Amino acid sequence: MLVLEKRPTPSRAWAWGTPFLAVALTMVAGGLLFAALGKDPFAVVRTIFWDPLFGEFAWYLRGQLLVKAAPLALIAVGLALGFRAGIWNIGAEGQYIIGAIVGASIGLAVYPTESRWIFPLMIAGGAFGGWVWAMIPAILRTRFNTNEILVSLMLVYVAETILSKAATGFLRNPEGAGFPGSRNFNTYKAASNPELFAGSGVHWGVIAALVVVIAAHVLLQRHLLGFQIRLAGQAPRAARFAGVSAERLVVFCMGASGALAGLAGLFEVTGPAGQISIDFNTGYGFTAIIVAFLGRLNPIGILLAALLMALTYVGGEMAATNLGLPSSAIRVFQGMLLFFLLAVDVLSNYRIRLAPLSKEAR
Repeated sequence: MLVLEKRPTPSRAWAWGTPFLAVALTMVAGGLLFAALGKDPFAVVRTIFWDPLFGEFAWYLRGQLLVKAAPLALIAVGLALGFRAGIWNIGAEGQYIIGAIVGASIGLAVYPTESRWIFPLMIAGGAFGGWVWAMIPAILRTRFNTNEILVSLMLVYVAETILSKAATGFLRNPEGAGFPGSRNFNTYKAASNPELFAGSGVHWGVIAALVVVIAAHVLLQRHLLGFQIRLAGQAPRAARFAGVSAERLVVFCMGASGALAGLAGLFEVTGPAGQISIDFNTGYGFTAIIVAFLGRLNPIGILLAALLMALTYVGGEMAATNLGLPSSAIRVFQGMLLFFLLAVDVLSNYRIRLAPLSKEAR
């Protein structure tokens, strides 16, 4: 009989090995799912993981990987700061939406003014919008001891309602013949976020993501605040004895994650998305949770995990177009990744061993 036996100390080898095992198991389970849908599993897996990197159109799709990975990395790094401190912000999707709306509102308010200060002000507005939205669950947690998981999650639906009102009301393009959606930022040079190098996929959001990853790594490894974050997550009682303020950590971690999610929303709406629309949000805030855990809550690992998840986005779109695979199957495939990661993560703290059957079982 197989039993789980607790390890004396967590296994570092398994802690870093489980993401690779989770990816392998996801490929196997995903292959069975694709076969059940009547698709060739090998062709689908090749289309998702191989063609965007080495296929016929890889020269273009490699740039799209950066476009998809940048918002995931920005949001996931912010979430990881809180997760490592035991603070669970599940509402990054709402903060992403509000950041996009606030930043876009600043640019549209001064249209068609051309000034080099407009885009920086929009960036600040995007970060501020996400920060404010994250402060709601943070303040409720610190003042009234509410559950930040439920509050931040419920605020996502409030943000989606505001997004719908923005696209059909106060941000709707007055020259859009009544159709929902704001002006297209790609035609408003002072407020746009184009590629910095043609065909590379690199825009200001990608640069910001790289800077944030490096800054978060330095913070967690070299700064006193990073030590307090790690201590609060690993040994809350020891953190209290050491004088670490739980309330300040909640405010900082929630605020940082909200601001980074808002930045991701701003860079997305002024770049790849181009406008505020009813379906502007694409689930990046929820997918970033998978990215954070797949990257072991480590900024460098998160960057690699974001690229992997971006690969499933880009490759999934190719599979849907070329092989007729339903887009819902790709979302299930991505969900499998988190499921298997959480499932095999138990091996970091437990080992499987064979135990003899008891006399009663015999």
